[in-house]
Amino acid sequence: MSHPDDRAQFRADTEALALRMGEDRALFEKSKDLIVEADKYKYTYLWTWLDAPIIQMPADIVALQEVVWRSKPDIIIETGVARGGSLIFFASLLELIGKGKVIGVDIDIRAHNRDTIENHPLAKRITLIEGSSVARETLTKVRSEIPKGACVMAVLDSDHSREHVLAELRTYGPLVTRDQYLIVADTLLGRLEPWQTPTARSKVWHPGDEPLAALQQYLNECDRFIPDKEVNGKMIVSSSPGGYLRCRT
Repeated sequence: MSHPDDRAQFRADTEALALRMGEDRALFEKSKDLIVEADKYKYTYLWTWLDAPIIQMPADIVALQEVVWRSKPDIIIETGVARGGSLIFFASLLELIGKGKVIGVDIDIRAHNRDTIENHPLAKRITLIEGSSVARETLTKVRSEIPKGACVMAVLDSDHSREHVLAELRTYGPLVTRDQYLIVADTLLGRLEPWQTPTARSKVWHPGDEPLAALQQYLNECDRFIPDKEVNGKMIVSSSPGGYLRCRT
């Protein structure tokens, strides 16, 4: 059995390496090239979590696990349900922690995806809310599912236009509590050339009209969040480099 001091040293060593890795721009450029090439095979669509398509890069799955286990939220809000794999992933972590629920918000939860989620063994830890993630009535429903005093984390992974992501940040950022995470997915779109846009996307994303631009503006207007340099430093071969924010107030 490892000694607590050994774990502390391991954490210190890995944090130092992650910070150094985050400064290696050449490595990041190679990472982008790998992602673009792998996308020819719809790489993110090849993975499942407990038999549900998760549509995530493996690096992001591990990073999400790290921040959830570290911060142990009571509530995880995810905008963008897709096929349900991410909701089930979060629910499985909360089940291991022994508390909490996931609130999945999507403007259109298709019947077969709802069926997958609602009939999964972890469905007891998942609440689905259908509606625009930034509509007032949707936010009212989300708030009603959050107990007083709960620790809240949010993952934004729906419409990736700058305007929509910025609206989501302004809507869900205030719900995130101290030492919890606000995660903006697919920030990689802001670091690619338009011709490199992943083939699985429904449109070509241009710099300035994507999640990274929204995140940067939100950080300029809100001082509650700071980028987590340790987590972000490891985000090579990731869809969300720089997208992991920690709430400090």
